[in-house]
Amino acid sequence: MAARQIPNLSTFRRGRGRSTGLGRGAPSSLSDEDDKATKDQIVQQTDQDASVSRLSAVELGYLIDPFAKRFVSGHSTYVRTKAIDNLVHRFLSSSSSSSSSSSSSTPFQRKQIISLGAGSDTRFFRLQSQSPPYQPFLYHELDFPTNTAQKITTITSSLDLLNLIPGDDLTISDNGSALASSPYHIHPVDLRALSATSTPPASFQNIDTTLPTLIISECCLIYLTPSLADSTAMYFTQTLFPPTTPLGLILYEPINPHSAFGKVMVRNLATRGIVLQTLHKYDSLEAQRGRLRGYGLSGGQEAVTVDEVWEQQVGVEEKERVGALELVDEVEEWRLLAGHYCVARGWRDGKGDGALWGEWREAGVDG
Repeated sequence: MAARQIPNLSTFRRGRGRSTGLGRGAPSSLSDEDDKATKDQIVQQTDQDASVSRLSAVELGYLIDPFAKRFVSGHSTYVRTKAIDNLVHRFLSSSSSSSSSSSSSTPFQRKQIISLGAGSDTRFFRLQSQSPPYQPFLYHELDFPTNTAQKITTITSSLDLLNLIPGDDLTISDNGSALASSPYHIHPVDLRALSATSTPPASFQNIDTTLPTLIISECCLIYLTPSLADSTAMYFTQTLFPPTTPLGLILYEPINPHSAFGKVMVRNLATRGIVLQTLHKYDSLEAQRGRLRGYGLSGGQEAVTVDEVWEQQVGVEEKERVGALELVDEVEEWRLLAGHYCVARGWRDGKGDGALWGEWREAGVDG
């Protein structure tokens, strides 16, 4: 699974959706095993859609991402990416008041990020190329073995990507689907297999369950059944990480399936055999906030639509810059679609003093 794009509006008018997912389509003559494999392949292939969308946004000038072309509508990708990037930046840049007042020469505690269904996402490499650099952090990506193997092949054939992985301890599994290094790990994992009673994958020994950790799900959990999506999220918030560990979760997902536009969106996706399986359970901003509370993220919960991100969190100068890049036809229709996607975030303090997530309470794209 991988971060998905907001569907192209013109494809909805033609009766075709861009987003894809793991769901039930028309009756099939395939065996249960073959049907499951076909649905998994649908999810895996959507990563290419996200890559094309990101590359388009880069080529048009929305985003600075020199690595996107290695993995191969700009406006939508820009808003979502900038919103999440800003939350990641605030997380990596923050420190607790206790660590700030420490006599240690390193005021920032090391942090950790786990990206669910990361696919070809380039966030790690963009963070590594940041100037000035962030304090050292751990970064983990989880996805189907097919997707991780493709990504590792791309990384190992690109010197500019390899040079951004610090240290000389990089190792790759014999089958090419797992990568391990001091700061960066790629785990070939089927998220559906994670549960409170399952044995953790061997590679999870590289996840430090004591570090403040941010988990990212960009249109990933929505392709699981509601019960599996919840059990997967709670595997991290309640099983893998002890309650003393500060933990945050970012969700990027569609909402509002009951509106006229939402019904069209759902119907067009269904014609491709795609069901956004948690959409009706978590169909509103309030439902997303309640979901995060249910996962044990009691420190706070926030959720906004992508349209609200654009209108309220992007500065005037940045809007002018983006507006000059590409003529967005039918702005009102784009805003209607943007109102059907949200960025939600929840966090818990663990044994911290709450300062770690302080800037999350009021997070704008322009920082």
